[in-house]
Amino acid sequence: MFDSPLSASAYEVLGVDPKVDEESLRKAYRLRLRQTHPDTGGDAAVFIQVQRAWELVGTADARSAYDRGHGFGEAPAPEWSGWRAPAPRTDTRPRARSYGHPGGWRRERYLTLIREWAGRGVTLDDPYDPALVRSAPQQVRRLLADALAEEATARIVADLGMGYTVWHDVAPSARGADPDAKIDHIVLGPSGLYGLLSEDFGGPVGLRRGELVGDGVDGAPIASLVARMRGLARAAGVRFSGAIVVLPDDDVLQVIDEIGKVKGTPVAVVSRGALSTVLRRGITGVRAIGGNEVFDVRTRLQQAVRFA
Repeated sequence: MFDSPLSASAYEVLGVDPKVDEESLRKAYRLRLRQTHPDTGGDAAVFIQVQRAWELVGTADARSAYDRGHGFGEAPAPEWSGWRAPAPRTDTRPRARSYGHPGGWRRERYLTLIREWAGRGVTLDDPYDPALVRSAPQQVRRLLADALAEEATARIVADLGMGYTVWHDVAPSARGADPDAKIDHIVLGPSGLYGLLSEDFGGPVGLRRGELVGDGVDGAPIASLVARMRGLARAAGVRFSGAIVVLPDDDVLQVIDEIGKVKGTPVAVVSRGALSTVLRRGITGVRAIGGNEVFDVRTRLQQAVRFA
């Protein structure tokens, strides 16, 4: 939740300046608890955010670590984690067959735009510096957030094993189509053939009438995913078993929410931590596919897939 390039900082959730003293911070936390408590008409998702924000900055040690890692402290941010490209894996465990570069298109676009935004002649020692990212325009931060979401999903599906094949960053089937209108991941395995959308909207997301809703949600992500899958299915001569939307664990109230069919395609919205379970068992009611059929579908997709 708070490690997303799009999410509000712990201080923003608590409604205080990052330089506020400890007593004022504590008062703000208590006020926000009262304002957001579900028993007094508050939003349960925001109430959880307030509690998590306090865990991050409620003690001197925790606050110091949070400030350093998120660009609020005077000391430079440490060489941490998540926003830089993942290092190559060194283990030799059997992994799913994987094609394409997860998050690659958006990460490259982010690096181009963050440098353009900084200005000609400005040298960026670290384009992933937390303070720099936090100050960038929302559309630039969105590119990085989406790249990170796709990379996180790719790590999960790679561990499904040799019985699965995965294609990342699959381009639309129509020539001249918007390269951003892509399918983030296609996963083929014994439980079926699925199109995946990896998203990070920077905060809690809900569902209404078969579509995602929330402060950071634009357009109709689920309907768009299904439409792209149908286009590729026609081009490749295959049939998708279902569509899966993958969201950060903290941004969903239900870890697995099977919402029924959208334009005839079964759809599930799942937390990142539940993705392996869904892909191994399949969406409820979807037919499992056997060895020869898996081989045929994989061959057809290999011939039809193009990458963004």
